[in-house]
Amino acid sequence: MFCLSTVRQATMTHMSESQKSDVSKREEATLAFWKEHQIFEKSVQKPAPLGEYVFYDGPPFATGLPHYGHILASVVKDAVPRYFTMRGYSVPRVWGWDCHGLPIENIVEKELGFKHKKDILEIGVAKFNELCRSKVFTYADEWKKVIPRIGRWADMEKPYFTMSRDFMESVWWAFKQIYDKGLVYEDYRSMHICPRCETTLSQSEVAEGYKDVKDLAVTAKFKVKNPEKLGLSGDVYVLAWTTTPWTLPGNVALAVGADIRYAAFQLSNPIESTREEGGASNEIIYGPMLICAQERVNDLVIAHKKVHTKTFSGLDLVGLEYEPLFDSYSSDANLKNKENGWKVYAADFVTTEDGTGVVHIAPAFGSDDMALGKKENLPFVQHVGMDGIIRPEVKELAGLSVKPIDDVQSTDVAVIKYLAEKGRLFSKEKYEHSYPHCWRCDTPLINYATSSWFVRIEDQKSALLKNAAPINWSPEHIKEGRWGKWLEGARDWSISRQRFWASVIPIWVCEKCKAKRVFGSAAELEEASGKKRLLLRRHFRPNSSRRVWTKRAHGFTTSTCSPHPSLEKTHSRM
Repeated sequence: MFCLSTVRQATMTHMSESQKSDVSKREEATLAFWKEHQIFEKSVQKPAPLGEYVFYDGPPFATGLPHYGHILASVVKDAVPRYFTMRGYSVPRVWGWDCHGLPIENIVEKELGFKHKKDILEIGVAKFNELCRSKVFTYADEWKKVIPRIGRWADMEKPYFTMSRDFMESVWWAFKQIYDKGLVYEDYRSMHICPRCETTLSQSEVAEGYKDVKDLAVTAKFKVKNPEKLGLSGDVYVLAWTTTPWTLPGNVALAVGADIRYAAFQLSNPIESTREEGGASNEIIYGPMLICAQERVNDLVIAHKKVHTKTFSGLDLVGLEYEPLFDSYSSDANLKNKENGWKVYAADFVTTEDGTGVVHIAPAFGSDDMALGKKENLPFVQHVGMDGIIRPEVKELAGLSVKPIDDVQSTDVAVIKYLAEKGRLFSKEKYEHSYPHCWRCDTPLINYATSSWFVRIEDQKSALLKNAAPINWSPEHIKEGRWGKWLEGARDWSISRQRFWASVIPIWVCEKCKAKRVFGSAAELEEASGKKRLLLRRHFRPNSSRRVWTKRAHGFTTSTCSPHPSLEKTHSRM
């Protein structure tokens, strides 16, 4: 009845009857018969001795034409409900439209020629959201033609919309249920963000965008300030390898493995020298003392002769102090926890599988780094904005994008040049690896510390695995394979996004006492605010004064600490 090659034909001008094949004519006749006699509707309304079979269908965006991926999924989504209908169940199949999120925002941004999130704020969030709303159903009519043509039965005449007030209220209700059970929390942690979209991404979104790319890695030299602690003198450097040179201005510590053996060694280079009495001779000149994991020495200095002088345990190195590569923040007298910065610490995540056995620590740009930073009360240096641009404090690199989409290596090259000029570059190399990109705009992602709301998944993992066990998986290997492994490794789910066209997370915080209140419905919100028919959407721009923004937008007058403080709405969005 259906051929994939006919998908696009559904949107083309109708052919004349003489041009149609017998297959096309039978297809049209069958579809006409189903429609005229309401066959689908009757299949749902017929007696169902086994009761209702609930079918959840993730709704598509109507911002693009249906493609092969949609067709394949739709065939499966049609076959399963048909099977259970024939078994004696009632299986309602309500069509839905996914109306919110980056896919629609990106379309509007492209039409307006926007490159950055700040462009949206300049025209106003309300105007931007209305433009997003206008694009939601761009290709809805095309979908209505294609879905019946593949033989799928679904109620597309009375669909649900994720942007409807009723749907968003249902999201609020569900959110309040899990919040009241203690399954929602806010945290500040390092996560993948898209610097162009300026928002966090979930694990599943990150997983969609991996690509093989060529990047630069660098081994930097960190000059030790107190080498006498190791019984050494003169110039002594600790070597640390990183695949993200752009994070080096944010370095505040070095990490070693407590049980790893480290070696201090010098490189030897024969050079041509001239003695006073005349005549040339080969003389061995030794460079400064270098420290790295003992088992990594040979891999690091293959082309050199080397002289081992002493070995240490990782614990021996703990407490070494070193000079910062950049003085952008170390010179700031007001930097919190400055006294703990630019020292060597022990960490259990350090290995000798690659690199130098020493890890450069930048708490703002990695989960392990942040964990160590919290444990040791390290200074927090975030030299990059959420837009991926290096801040003015780093004068040598200010204004550069850390991962420019047109030349992802350019900023790393600038960092390497800086290290070379300062005598802090040991080596550089190119390497190929799999790197995450934004699933919507194709921008390279970065690890970045920011605030987000999370749903506790790890605490529920055993229950999730137990519930997954009796499910009939097809194909069967998915159960223990791709899906099973994903479930076993699932982490707490980041649900908030720092964007605009989406459902608002219904958490309000008192400006004065910081008490939180979660609303599970519009009625609860209206009762608290004293206003009716509030718009459940962010149609305003937060300014530098949250108090002004809050009062203009909501005018809340209840709190646990005072009869009249306003309640400020969180910026996070689902």
